Amino acid sequence: MLWQNWARTVQARPVRVERPASADEAAAVLTAAACDGLRVKPVGAGHSFTPIAATDGVQVRLDGLSGLLSLDTDARTATVGAGTRLHELNALLTERGYGLTNMGDIAVQTVSGAIATGTHGSGRASASLSEQVVALEIVLPDGSVRRVSAADTGDDGDLFQAARLGLGALGIVTSVTFRIEPAFTLRSTVERTTLDAVVERLPDLEAEDHCDLYWLPFTDAVQLTVNRRTGEPAAPPHPVASWWSGDVIENAGVALVQRVTRAAPKLTPSVNAVAARLIGDRTFVDLAPKVFTSTRRVRFHEMEYALPRSAAAGALRALRDLTARGPWRVAFPVEIRLAPADDVWLSPAYGRDTVYVATHAYPRTDYTGWFSAVEKLWTEYGGRPHWGKLHTRDSGYLRDQYRQMGSFRAVRDRVDPGRIMANAYLDRILDG
Repeated sequence: MLWQNWARTVQARPVRVERPASADEAAAVLTAAACDGLRVKPVGAGHSFTPIAATDGVQVRLDGLSGLLSLDTDARTATVGAGTRLHELNALLTERGYGLTNMGDIAVQTVSGAIATGTHGSGRASASLSEQVVALEIVLPDGSVRRVSAADTGDDGDLFQAARLGLGALGIVTSVTFRIEPAFTLRSTVERTTLDAVVERLPDLEAEDHCDLYWLPFTDAVQLTVNRRTGEPAAPPHPVASWWSGDVIENAGVALVQRVTRAAPKLTPSVNAVAARLIGDRTFVDLAPKVFTSTRRVRFHEMEYALPRSAAAGALRALRDLTARGPWRVAFPVEIRLAPADDVWLSPAYGRDTVYVATHAYPRTDYTGWFSAVEKLWTEYGGRPHWGKLHTRDSGYLRDQYRQMGSFRAVRDRVDPGRIMANAYLDRILDG
C-alpha cells in the first residue's frame, strides 16, 4: 500500500496498516510488531512535510481513537482521542461553550500529530499546542499503557515532559488532555503595510494578543493581521467578503500566481508587485477557532525556523536582501509569527521568546537553492527547525540548540531501547 503525505513530499509502503480503537488494541499492535521485527509509526493527517511518520513497517492510523472522552469544567480540561481532528475538537468544545487558548492555522491535523511535531500559532501569552497539554495516555513500545500528567514527578514526570512533544518516538499516544477556557471572540484587523514598518513596530506587535504577517518576496509589501481578544459578540464578515478574501484571494489567487510564476519565473517580481496591491484592509469579530484557522487548497512545500525574538529585525532584513540578490524566483508569501517562550522540552520556542519564519514554495518549482540559502542564514542566528517542516539539520546541530535534548533522549532510551518507534528521519535528528 502506497502512502503519501499531504504535500506529496514523502511516500512510504508500510508492510501493514493497523487501526486500533483502544489503548489495549494499540498495545497489541506494538507487541505483534515487536514479534515480527517491524518498526511502528503512528500517522495522523499527513500534514508534516518531513518523513517523520514514514515507515516500511507497521503504520498505525488513529481514526478509531477520536471524539471527546471527558470534559471537566471545574478543572477546565478536555480529554479527546488522539485521532480527533482539530476542527472536530473545536466544534465539540464550542458546542459546550469552551475552546483552546490558541491554535495554528490548519485545523485538519489530528491532535496527536499536532502536538508530536510542535504545531503552534502566534501569541503573546501562549502559542504552542503542546504547551496546552496537561495529561496524556501513551502506549509504550513494550505494550504497557501509561497515563502521565503535568503533576507527575520522577520517571512519569519526565515521560510527560517528553511525550507532549514526542516526535512519535516514544510510543502511540491514544488520548490527550488539554487545558481549555471559556469560548471567546477575537477582533481581527488586517492591513497592508511594509516590511520596514513592521520591523519598526515590532515592540508594539510583541504586545498584541496574536500577530501574523505575510511578506511577498521581491516587494516590501506585508499583510499584517492582529487578533485581539474582545468581549464583543461575533460579527463575521459578510459571506461575499469572506468568499472573496478566502476562496478568491487566498486560494484561487495564490494558485494563479504560483502557476504563472512557475511557467515564467522571470515574471515573479512583477506578478508579486501586482498581488501586493490586492492586499486590502478589513476588520471583523468572530469566534476564536474561526479566526485562528483557515482553509488551504493550494499545495506547497514549507520550511520553518524558530529564531530568537531579539534577532527578528536583523533576520527579516537579511532574508529580504538574500532573496532579492539571489537567482531564485519564488512567489509564495513568507509567513512570520511571534510566539512566547515555553517550557516544552523539544519546542522550538523552548526557553526563549521566538519569531517563526516560514518559507513556502509551489511544487515543481526551483526552490531548493533558496531553501538551502535561507536555512544557512537561519543557522547563523541559532535557528531551530520545525520538526514537521523541511530542513536538513542533524542530531549534532540539534543537540546544541536544545538544552533538554539529553533529557528527551534519556526517556527514549528507557522506553524504546530497541527503537521500535524509529525511522530514518528520527535516526538523523535524534541519534548519532
